[in-house]
Amino acid sequence: MKLDDFRLKLGNKEFLPIIIGGMGVNISTIELAVEAARLGGIGHISDAESPAEVDQCSGTQFVRKKRERFKSNIKKRDKSGVHFDLKELAEAQLLFVSKAMESKQGEGAIFINCMEKLTMNNPQETLKTRLTAAMDSGIDGISLSAGLHLQSLALVQHHPRFRDVKFGIIVSSVRALKLFLRRATRLKRHPDYIIVEGPLAGGHIGFDANNWKQYDLKTIVREVLYFLKEEELKIPVIAAGGIFTGTDGVEFIQLGASAIQVSTRFTVANESGLPDSVKQEYFKAEEKDIVVNTVSPTGYPMRMLIQSPGLRAKTRPNCEALGYLLDRNGDCAYLNAYYDGLDRNNGESILVKDKICLCTHMQIYQLWTCGQSVHRLKDTTCRSPDGSYQLLTAEHVFKDYQFSEDHHIQLPKEVDGMVVKNTEIEKKPLTVKSD
Repeated sequence: MKLDDFRLKLGNKEFLPIIIGGMGVNISTIELAVEAARLGGIGHISDAESPAEVDQCSGTQFVRKKRERFKSNIKKRDKSGVHFDLKELAEAQLLFVSKAMESKQGEGAIFINCMEKLTMNNPQETLKTRLTAAMDSGIDGISLSAGLHLQSLALVQHHPRFRDVKFGIIVSSVRALKLFLRRATRLKRHPDYIIVEGPLAGGHIGFDANNWKQYDLKTIVREVLYFLKEEELKIPVIAAGGIFTGTDGVEFIQLGASAIQVSTRFTVANESGLPDSVKQEYFKAEEKDIVVNTVSPTGYPMRMLIQSPGLRAKTRPNCEALGYLLDRNGDCAYLNAYYDGLDRNNGESILVKDKICLCTHMQIYQLWTCGQSVHRLKDTTCRSPDGSYQLLTAEHVFKDYQFSEDHHIQLPKEVDGMVVKNTEIEKKPLTVKSD
């Protein structure tokens, strides 16, 4: 069986059961989401740093204007007065999402990934602004991520599109889902879909950095499906994290899931926002290069390549221009670690080893977050004599998921003297368990 034999039904619309995840900052580009929609699936954009994203794709200057507004505060530790202008934030989100929706083609959909952990020195109002602007811009759906989102639906319950937009929640356990559903039930607005993200996912993960290997996605999906059945709730479940082939995806649908969400193989697509040089680093990665660490100031463990340049950078906090992780008091774990280090080092910059300036290094692609299967990317393409790997189109990767059988991966056509590195794709288990 193939993924093409199944359909994801959301409301009165049907889609191919393939969703491209929302990778920030601007890795899941508008172009990538548009391709997924054109092909009949669902593509995500990410509002991880939407002012910076729209500056990048439309030439606006939201980041520069914010930095200018607070430039007198740059060398100060106290960032409590560094706030986003909500009107500018709304404008940036409107421009960004509108550009995506105006470019949309085909029978698929474009969703936006919205992270609760982007507290932005004003958690409730900045989140409400981002959600409202996305809905105003005509977004098809909103995936609520990086947090429990216990108040998120209430923030926009009076919006005219509250029951029109498809809302989904990303969870890694039944416990988290129960907490969200309890609040959603009070509003009589259950999610339209549930994305169950397992321990092999890229970027931030919802598991302990030391024991993530004790969990596997299939078990969690089964638990969520059982809970929904017991509660007599018919909500589509979407499996995410480590699904590398179309056959992997079919196995989840046979368990009872309605679709899969995939990202890793799309990081190296032509339409991905990663610079080509970084895409080559992803292709070259070996399994030993993948680490799960706790350097993110969000408090969540994060999977990345150990070669990430941001891990070795002495970075002054750039909160005046960015500041997406400042809490309601203007604090951030990296900010505090950086200035504590300055105090200990008589004002000289030091390398903060246990935390990273996430805003800065995600924006400039120096933090190479990845899924656990990134080391298998080299098996999906061809390699030239100079050692570089052929980049793939999003359409090629999407259709490979759609039509693949027996874990087969379709290699691209050889161009410019490139040769196939591996002719056989080894079947590897989806889950990783501890010894």
